[in-house]
Amino acid sequence: MSEVVAPDALVATATGVRARRELAALYADALRANLVETSEGALRRAYEIGRHGFSRGLGILELVAMHHEALAGISTRGPGSAALTEQIVRAGEFLAESLSPYEMAHRGFREATSALRKLNETMEREIQRIAHSVHDEAGQLLDAARLAISVVGDDLPPMLRERLREVGCMLDRAETELRRLSHELRPTILDDLGLVPALQLLAEGISRRAGLGIRIENSLARRAAAKVETVLYRVVQEALTNVVRHARARNATIQIARRGKGNLRCSIRDDGSGFDLSTLAQGARGGLGLVGMRERLQAAGGKLQIRSQPGRGTELIADVPIED
Repeated sequence: MSEVVAPDALVATATGVRARRELAALYADALRANLVETSEGALRRAYEIGRHGFSRGLGILELVAMHHEALAGISTRGPGSAALTEQIVRAGEFLAESLSPYEMAHRGFREATSALRKLNETMEREIQRIAHSVHDEAGQLLDAARLAISVVGDDLPPMLRERLREVGCMLDRAETELRRLSHELRPTILDDLGLVPALQLLAEGISRRAGLGIRIENSLARRAAAKVETVLYRVVQEALTNVVRHARARNATIQIARRGKGNLRCSIRDDGSGFDLSTLAQGARGGLGLVGMRERLQAAGGKLQIRSQPGRGTELIADVPIED
């Protein structure tokens, strides 16, 4: 079956082809001028061409191909007085200058990724501190309150003692909720026993509260690095939250396995309503925490894939590099 292309897409494609041809012509003219006489002006033109190509979405391989095409065309009819080695050196300088905007963007991306990684680590330390405070300090205050109630209750009539008993039950429920919140903020089991036991505890809590059946399939022989485990725990936590809130699913499956050499894959699949992936590009489902998941994975050198169809559920796949 032949693919039907919308008229707007045809116009956009034709415009992109024409723009690349025009840029290729500019590149060839500038390169030819640089081979005749290298100057700051010619190299500046190379930088501007590279910057323009980068802003228009031209890839590095496309720019390199454009360079070789221009150089081949110039070599066949170029000035015979210029030595071949000198032409190659000048052409290399011109290409390097045209690629400098790409190098600057790549350097900026590396710096942003490094900053994001440090920010995530700082956030995790702060979350861990808050979780411990909620677990330990709040628990001690609740114990003190219960002790005070028991002391006061001995001197009260039966009706008031019954009311204090009800207050004690509310304090017990408050402590249970605080412990649950503490574990979900930063489960100590993640640090002590690793990713899989932490996910099992998380799944049990979500299953109990939301009635979602969650199965964990693990084929790992040993633990991954702590940073990798933290990233994957947060991704699964957010993914399961989305399943409960939006998917109208009855079951979810978490699979953790090595994939190839030095790569760890974690997938979260549900049997819910699913959605049209084209809505992601339109920002219609931007509230699902996908941006946060992607940023966490990118900071760890990983990536996120999403597979979904209306009525056929959703699968999120997180790949993270690991060191053996």
